Amino acid sequence: MPNEKKKIVLIAEDDTMISTMYKTKLEASGFEVIQAVNGGDALKIAQAEKPDILLLDIIMPQLDGFSVMEELGKNDKTKKIPVIFLTNLGTEEDIDKGKKLGAVDYIVKANLTPTEVVEKVKKYIK
Repeated sequence: MPNEKKKIVLIAEDDTMISTMYKTKLEASGFEVIQAVNGGDALKIAQAEKPDILLLDIIMPQLDGFSVMEELGKNDKTKKIPVIFLTNLGTEEDIDKGKKLGAVDYIVKANLTPTEVVEKVKKYIK
């Protein structure tokens, strides 16, 4: 359908090289991408834009990803946004915390290629 609205992906990642790599892959797959470079911006953008999905790093300036997730969960407008943690923190404790906070998935960056991450995004925002 030509008038179908593009799905919006918010990438919250403080490493611009990594963020740009995912942005490029997602845009090539037909998504509209918004970037945030810290947790505070991610929260503000999520509240204003209500993206279809959020790729959320954990270690970021201002607010870490877990705090962003907690804040999103307190707001009726943002608590239903699917969140995929996309991080280098791969301990069982971190993964459990992410899932308990309501993340739909938890991806350790080193374990999946950007193409595989795009496939995960597609899976959650049909």
